[in-house]
Amino acid sequence: MTFKRPYSAGLAALAVGMLAATAAYAEPTVNKGDNAWMLTSTVLVLLMTIPGLALFYGGLVRSKNMLSVLMQVFYTVCIVVVLWALYGYSLAFTGGSDFIGGFSKAFLMGVTTDSKAATFSVDANISELIYVCFQMTFAAITPALIVGAFAERMKFAAVALFVPLWVTLIYLPIAHMVWYWPGPDAITDAAKAIAAAGSDAAAKTAAEAKLAEIKADAGWIFKKDAIDFAGGTVVHINAGIAGLVGALLIGKRVGYGKELMAPHSLTMSMIGASLLWVGWFGFNAGSNLEASGGAALAMTNSFVATAAAAMAWMFAEWIVKGHPSVLGALSGAVAGLVAVTPAAGFAGPMGAIVLGLVVGIVCLFFCTVVKNSLGYDDSLDVFGVHCVGGIVGALGTGILVNPALGGTGVMDYVAGKVGEYDFVAQMTAQLWGVCTTLVWSGIGSAIIYKVVDVIVGLRVNVETEREGLDVTEHTERAYNM
Repeated sequence: MTFKRPYSAGLAALAVGMLAATAAYAEPTVNKGDNAWMLTSTVLVLLMTIPGLALFYGGLVRSKNMLSVLMQVFYTVCIVVVLWALYGYSLAFTGGSDFIGGFSKAFLMGVTTDSKAATFSVDANISELIYVCFQMTFAAITPALIVGAFAERMKFAAVALFVPLWVTLIYLPIAHMVWYWPGPDAITDAAKAIAAAGSDAAAKTAAEAKLAEIKADAGWIFKKDAIDFAGGTVVHINAGIAGLVGALLIGKRVGYGKELMAPHSLTMSMIGASLLWVGWFGFNAGSNLEASGGAALAMTNSFVATAAAAMAWMFAEWIVKGHPSVLGALSGAVAGLVAVTPAAGFAGPMGAIVLGLVVGIVCLFFCTVVKNSLGYDDSLDVFGVHCVGGIVGALGTGILVNPALGGTGVMDYVAGKVGEYDFVAQMTAQLWGVCTTLVWSGIGSAIIYKVVDVIVGLRVNVETEREGLDVTEHTERAYNM
């Protein structure tokens, strides 16, 4: 059958109209490419922790404590994964208050294969279960980082109790405060409703009230306009200050400053650090939540900042001590990864290189001069690398996001464009994020350590510590030869 041209044109017009109407009311779509990228990123972040972090830390302790570190890191992942599914995801990523979410998704209620999670683009969602698992890996690695601060002297029973308490009372509120928001779709739709209201005063008032309600449904630090692309505050400052508090409260290792406590296997640490770098691409580029140019930028920055920081630490050490060390290069690389974490999707590549050069030298100074001057025993430099590096990165992000310095600028989802950069306002926002994390985690962690000490005791006795935690705590040896 052949239709006359006017009828054919009418059908075409009708089809276009139907498509337009459908698009106007369509649910946000899930892109299979984004989903595939986020599945990959989630596995990469798990790789960072086990085996990456476990081997990095394990190689840095003495051989008699190798298994104890591996066990503490592995246990941390297991307990956090379970808690995340039970209530962690709900408390971190649902509305409730400025400081913590609610229990509407406890036990993953309502999270199905069809439910969606927002990304940073309008009408581009990913499967919510993937987002649950991605954020689960962040929650798992954060307390695992703390283990390095009190390595070689803390009871496993204490670690077993400390980790779930810390994740529940410290990590979940910080994650909610920094990262929770309703997503761009909700904000953009509300803004469109205001525009569509036109001269209808009642409709416009209602739409404006809805927009205000949506904007108010966000974490406290998020509403301060602090930006943290992949966890400078949530992960690194949070874990770093908790590690320092733990090292101070637990006390120095027996023989610290008098006996040689050299890493037993820098080869193992090299393998672990390399796995950390590989896995960190999931950490940083995955935090873009989409397989787009933003992920490419985060990947590029994770390459160049890390390399720059490793060389900065290595050459600075070479100049000061007369020799470049493998441990220095590895530590510098981790410091670079830490610093670029909050900046990965906001800084330009040249800014990321500068950030890496700065953090390599700053963290070296804190891990040597400051640590030796104050005399605290942060076994594996969790504070000097993660907390200090996280602070440098968080504040550096506030500077490097400036489009004039090659940064992306900060997106204004209501206006639908990048907003005007204001140095003072942005740095003030970044300081809110840094200081809130330091205070919440610092004071909260101290309380948790004290509670754990009362219940099971924090530290092993002198004889146990001298013999090594592998045999005394786990009745196993890392090496039988």
